[in-house]
Amino acid sequence: MTRPLAFTAAGQFWRGNLHTHSTRSDGVLPPEEVCRRYRAEGYDFLALTDHFIGSYGYPIVDTVPFRTNSFTTILGAELHSGAMANGELWHILAVGLPPDFTPPDSPDFLPKPGQETGPEIAARAVAAGAFVAVAHPQWSGLTLADARSITAAHAVEVYNHGCATGCDRPDGFAIADLLLTEGRKLSLIATDDAHFSEPDHFGGWVMVKALENTPEALLAALKAGAFYSSQGPLLHDVRLEGDHVVIESSAVVSAMAMGHGTGAKAVHGHSMTRAEVPLARLNGSPWVRVAVVDAAGKRAWSNPIWRD
Repeated sequence: MTRPLAFTAAGQFWRGNLHTHSTRSDGVLPPEEVCRRYRAEGYDFLALTDHFIGSYGYPIVDTVPFRTNSFTTILGAELHSGAMANGELWHILAVGLPPDFTPPDSPDFLPKPGQETGPEIAARAVAAGAFVAVAHPQWSGLTLADARSITAAHAVEVYNHGCATGCDRPDGFAIADLLLTEGRKLSLIATDDAHFSEPDHFGGWVMVKALENTPEALLAALKAGAFYSSQGPLLHDVRLEGDHVVIESSAVVSAMAMGHGTGAKAVHGHSMTRAEVPLARLNGSPWVRVAVVDAAGKRAWSNPIWRD
């Protein structure tokens, strides 16, 4: 593999947010207005993922009426069941759930003896057809053992804009990199986790490569890893060429490659649209991911390339 699938798959890029809340759980805007705002901001699709607990009626919100010819939605929810190592309730993002997904025994945000574990509900969501991601690892206080246990996950949420603006705990890269180093072939998503109660919206998204902007095509591309994540910069191509990685993008000031352990290398410049980053300092890492940073400090991130 010399390129992430996002740069080899057929189709075009569609911009979307995969983690959003409304008045159907703890958000402050009704679903129709949430969809309207994302559509007005130029998004191509949205997953409304309200908290799937009993006190909110276990919502999988029907957003089909808010689709247009240029904007679509994917049904989903943020699932909760079982305790993490810190004793708090799991948060697991599930995009592409069927509307009749069976609720767990999760009446509120407190773990309950005997309820499904986080790994069990994640596996059940995947079996039901969902794209599943481990949500906001830093905010949750997730341990590596916690993360390892979600063996069904497709992805880790590596940037959460709501956690950035609300508590300065947006990161999932530390956990994701350790899982990659253990051989887990995961993808990496940036999201908003928007509630619209603070400036937690329009700050992190995925760019999904698909032939058409339909829930089915987008969901298949997400599961395949045919996307990259961004706060603003565009990635046009990422490819391995011999002993370096070539990154083509919108204008950036930094381009970097990361691998296992301390392996990393960056190049810097002005208004760069093409960068060649040498890989010698990645210490033979079996995987490589890249990031770019623009002059405003906004970032974009590729999914990992596996060097096998």
